[in-house]
Amino acid sequence: MKAISFDGELKYTAGYPAPVSQEGEALIKIKMAGICNTDLEIIKGYLGFKGIMGHEFVGIVEKVIGAGQDLIGKRVAGDINCACGACDYCMKGLKTHCPNRKTLGIVNKDGAFAEYITLPVDNLHIVPESVADEEAVFTEPLAAAFEISEQIHIRPTDRILVMGDGKLGILISLALNLTGADVTLAGKHDAKLAIAGAQGVKTKNTITSPVPSDSYDIVVEATGTPEGFELALQLVKPRGMVVLKSTVARGKEINLAPVVIDEIQIIGSRCGPFEPALRALSRRLIDVKPLIVKIYRPEQAKEAFEKAEEKGALKVLIDFR
Repeated sequence: MKAISFDGELKYTAGYPAPVSQEGEALIKIKMAGICNTDLEIIKGYLGFKGIMGHEFVGIVEKVIGAGQDLIGKRVAGDINCACGACDYCMKGLKTHCPNRKTLGIVNKDGAFAEYITLPVDNLHIVPESVADEEAVFTEPLAAAFEISEQIHIRPTDRILVMGDGKLGILISLALNLTGADVTLAGKHDAKLAIAGAQGVKTKNTITSPVPSDSYDIVVEATGTPEGFELALQLVKPRGMVVLKSTVARGKEINLAPVVIDEIQIIGSRCGPFEPALRALSRRLIDVKPLIVKIYRPEQAKEAFEKAEEKGALKVLIDFR
């Protein structure tokens, strides 16, 4: 099968072995997949992953082993975490934190930059007919954006700053804006800020209009840089909350004294619920299409990744149809 893999360098091959589904799994033919910042970090050494990357996808179920035969022929998106189902975390409903889990295209499981993948049937979510393939690819990152409101109680009176006008930052600002809170997206690129601005989110260009410090109840760090956390601590109110969304390959020494002195709460936030993401897409509450900059064929893998790495680039898609 056609696949884009990484083993120290990015490779495209037309003869990669197809996966074989096991009991409880579905074999899914990929239609489209999206390049994520995590994929860009992987080729820099993040988690030492080797294999087929990619975890944002939409595809058609072709085969199911065991229960879930009604999914065959359905268009789906899927939760990327494959838990063991037997450990204490799984028993408590915390499958995304299963210590034995495999993660699609990230940890010990080949991902979605290929013609076929396998995933547990329980991980799959049917994509409504009203949602186009290009939109459905955004289900996983949009679910990660909705995870914030699952983790913390957001009040309409809260002032929220989302730092970073990249793909995830824009999606987070759009998802949080649905809560009725006072949401501002801060970034450095007017064109990207305009995507959120056109959908009712307040924006602030931090180059021309510096963000005032100590004025936000919640600061979401989605800059994709190790420096972002330190800046977030400067922008949150005492007893406020910083939500961390960035995953980066390199680290940075950070002074954590403000966390103690200002009694700041720090929340790590990762994967999220697919249902509200698909509902927001199907009801046109969030428009993701303006984030797409270009669509490539899998044979153009290197060009696709080069485009995704360009300064200011947003979502690049790989079309396997």
